[in-house]
Amino acid sequence: MMKIYPFRAIRPDSDEASQVASLPYDVVNREEAAELAKGFPNSFLRVVRSEIELPAEVDAYSDQVYAKAVENLHKMQKAGVLIQDDEPYFYVYRQTMDGREQYGLVCCVHAQDYVDGNIKKHELTRADKEEDRLRHVLETNCNTGPVFLTYQDSGQYEIFSQVCKQAPLYDFVAVDGIGHTVWRMDSPEIQAKLLESFAQVPHSYIADGHHRSAAGTRAALYRAQNNPQHTSDEEYNRFMAILFPADHLKIFDYNRVVQDLNGHSSAEFMEKLGKIFDIEEIPSAQSPGQAQQVNLYLDKKWYACKFKSEHLQNLSVTDRLDVSLLQNLVLKPLLGIDDPRTSQRIDFVGGIRGLDGLQKRVDSGEMACAFAMHPTTITELIDIADAGEIMPPKSTWFEPKLRSGLLIHSLD
Repeated sequence: MMKIYPFRAIRPDSDEASQVASLPYDVVNREEAAELAKGFPNSFLRVVRSEIELPAEVDAYSDQVYAKAVENLHKMQKAGVLIQDDEPYFYVYRQTMDGREQYGLVCCVHAQDYVDGNIKKHELTRADKEEDRLRHVLETNCNTGPVFLTYQDSGQYEIFSQVCKQAPLYDFVAVDGIGHTVWRMDSPEIQAKLLESFAQVPHSYIADGHHRSAAGTRAALYRAQNNPQHTSDEEYNRFMAILFPADHLKIFDYNRVVQDLNGHSSAEFMEKLGKIFDIEEIPSAQSPGQAQQVNLYLDKKWYACKFKSEHLQNLSVTDRLDVSLLQNLVLKPLLGIDDPRTSQRIDFVGGIRGLDGLQKRVDSGEMACAFAMHPTTITELIDIADAGEIMPPKSTWFEPKLRSGLLIHSLD
């Protein structure tokens, strides 16, 4: 049973929304964040990537960075750039990209649901990144970015989309062409229907935001341990999320580029691949048109590589993912990449960037080869989470990215 909660959002004044909204903290590096924030004094990157206002030699995890985030958040509140709603509300967030729309319900979820496994995960977290987000939550006393959740819709979207008939709080197109529209659910009747309807939803699934979920839960537990009058009803027990129906979402391919062939010549590498794949040279860059196939770029040539059937027998739901097959049959045994999360010899390129980027990185000599992947499906993600299994790193790339700064959840 899904428990959802309205909240008193801290949010931009309507006229400021497009100037405040920013990409999430984890999809841009320090230099990119600094460039994006140039000329935008109220960009929320100054809160979620506050190191951009500090000298380059300051470590991104230093005390100064968290102090600067708090300072910038409070500055925006004092200036009236950010205001707070007087009552708790649900909100509806629409994103538009290339003619496709996705609608999500912005709400809070209970940390205990994460602990109990009602909010299901499919990835491991890294301790350093989780610790960073935990400090950010505790220092700012806010969830500054939402967790991206999905669920199997059974009529909930029909209820919350009724709000879209009214005038929105925000409606703008960002510089990257993505449309962002936010409505506030003012109707108590719709809110009551929604609470009743979501009580019939057994689980939600983390699509993106495993570190934010873990950090939000740890922050709740920390606050609970330090409150002798803790009841579990306090606001700090909840973290902000956006719930999207699974059929609204699109997962893009998440491609791989590898620095070297682990001592193999190109001919030796292709010979070894021939025992794993049925290989056919193709005339130009293409994404695989089906699962159980990867396309390889090597020595200025593209190859369609279909996994041989003997490698596809008796596999778990996770092991039959294309990213798992590539890792287990090629990257680890042939290229010596045991842990793609920590190896410096592999990089990952979201499909939104196209295949040209893969080709250029190989042709420049920076990388030795590239693998274009077929996208993981949302059904596979849900099946893996339901099975309690863990996907390999960098299995999914969702677009469009949720904007930070449009809605913020205070822990008090």
